[in-house]
Amino acid sequence: MSTTTTTALPPAIDVTSAAAPQSSTPQTLSGKIAIVSGSSSGIGLAIAKELASRGANVVINYPFENLAAEATAAAATLPTPSMAVCADLSTIDGPKVLVAAAVKRFGRIDILVNNAALAVNLPFEEQTLEHWDSLVNLNARGTFLLTQHALPSLTRGSGRIVNICSVSSRGPPPLQTIYAGTKGMVDSFTRVWAKELPPKYGCTVNAVSPGPTVTEGFLAAGEEAMRVLQPTIDATPTAKRMGKPHEVAYAVAFLCEERAGWVNGEHMFVNGGLYVD
Repeated sequence: MSTTTTTALPPAIDVTSAAAPQSSTPQTLSGKIAIVSGSSSGIGLAIAKELASRGANVVINYPFENLAAEATAAAATLPTPSMAVCADLSTIDGPKVLVAAAVKRFGRIDILVNNAALAVNLPFEEQTLEHWDSLVNLNARGTFLLTQHALPSLTRGSGRIVNICSVSSRGPPPLQTIYAGTKGMVDSFTRVWAKELPPKYGCTVNAVSPGPTVTEGFLAAGEEAMRVLQPTIDATPTAKRMGKPHEVAYAVAFLCEERAGWVNGEHMFVNGGLYVD
């Protein structure tokens, strides 16, 4: 992946969604402004839909211009005014671009969900420095920089930061040396920020850790990865299946609610009991 990008704001795609059906869900996040990184598909899109169903205006993020149509279509499904912003969070400037576009459109940030991430499932001996750079730059540095840039615009007293971690950070399977390591960094970020940031910003900082979840990215891991992971999936206490994106999204939305203001530093595992801390 490239490590540089322009600092100019990319064309953000505004979607007013005036014709979208109104949600019957209680509008407990009405008027809130939420950035969800990596949200044009998969778990990120499920989170965007869940937050929007509760009334939040959501900034959908996608990394490359060739995904603009997909991101625009995703934004159009939301029942609240939304926008789609192209920003590659694996670059130095991408996080700044995303935050600047969101603040220019909405004026502030109430909720930040650090979701964008990549995984590589290969034997340790086959993982390369290219894999290292791509995963560390996005999963770890991208989370670090996006949060740093968002803080000045985060609503004081009620802001929410939710980091999407992974069960791999605590109970790592084979083939995920670099991925598990980067999610371990996000786990540690959450612990540190939950102590450091609330006294300064009045926010909460929590993490949600999915287990194996049915997404395009996970299903593209390949037959070998699935063969290795199948016994793990079969060992899930609640049911021998993978999770669904909307199940993860529900947990994220709970942490964003006003009534969750006393939940801070929590690492919520959403994996059917696959890992119990």
